[in-house]
Amino acid sequence: MDDWITQHKIPLGAWLSTGVDFLTTNAQGFFDLVSLVIGSLIGAMTVALLWCPSLVLIALFALGAYWLHRSIWLSLFILAALLLVLNLGYWQATIETLSLVFCATITCVVIGVPIGIAAAHRPTLFKVLHPVLDLMQTIPTFVYLIPTLVLFGLGVVPGLISTVIFSIPAPIRLTHLGISSVPLALREAGEAFGATKRQLLFKVELPSALPTIMAGITQCIMLSLSMVVISALVGADGLGKPVVRALNSVNVAMGFEAGLAIVILAIILDRVCKRPEHKAKRG
Repeated sequence: MDDWITQHKIPLGAWLSTGVDFLTTNAQGFFDLVSLVIGSLIGAMTVALLWCPSLVLIALFALGAYWLHRSIWLSLFILAALLLVLNLGYWQATIETLSLVFCATITCVVIGVPIGIAAAHRPTLFKVLHPVLDLMQTIPTFVYLIPTLVLFGLGVVPGLISTVIFSIPAPIRLTHLGISSVPLALREAGEAFGATKRQLLFKVELPSALPTIMAGITQCIMLSLSMVVISALVGADGLGKPVVRALNSVNVAMGFEAGLAIVILAIILDRVCKRPEHKAKRG
C-alpha cells in the first residue's frame, strides 16, 4: 500500500518548477526591471547614508533617539554602541543592513497594515489569509529563496523579497488584532456622532489600535534583521556577509564581531521603535 502511494506521487515540486520556468521565459524583462528599480533605491539610500560622515551620523542617531524618547541613557547607549561598531570596522556593513531592513519594513507596513485592516473588517478574508500567513512564517526560508534567486538573480533584491515574505505576516496579524480589539463602545460612540466609515477608521480604530500596530512593526523589524544572514547567501551586502565568511573559514573572531554588530543594531532599532512612554504628571 505504501509503495503504491509513493509511486503515484503528486508532482507539486514539478508544478512549481514549471511555473517558475514559465515566468523566467515570458516575464524576465519585468523581473529585471523590478530588480533594477529596487536595487537602485536601496543602493541610493546606502550611498546617501555613507556620504554623511560616520561620527556625524552617529550623533544624529543619538539626538534623534533623545528627541523621541527623552532618555539620556538611551542616547548614550546608542552613541557608545555605534562607536563600538565603527571601531570594529563594520560601519559600512551596518549601514547596508540598515538600508535593507528599512526598505523591507516600509514595504511590509505599506502592504501589511491595509491588509490587516481589511481582514479585521471582513472575517471571511482573514479565514482565507490565516493558513497563508502560517505557511509564509513556517516554511523554511531557503525554499522560497530558490525561486526568487532564479527570477531576480544574485544581489540584494531576492534577499529583500524573501525578507518581506518572511516578515509581512507580523504587521498583518497584529493590525488585524488591534483593529478587532477596539472596544465596541468606542465604535458605537463614533457612529452616534455621525462618523463615516473613513472617519471611524482614522479617528477611532487606528488611534486605539496604534500600540498593537506598533508592536507588529517592531516585530517586523526584528524578523527582517533575522534574515540578514540568509540574504547574504544570495549576494545581499550587509552584516550577513562577514558572518557567512566566518562560517566558511571557521573564523570565530570575525563571526563574533559581526554577530555582535547585528545584535547591537537589533537592540537599537527595538528601543527606538518602541512607542514613547509619557509619564503622568504629578499634581
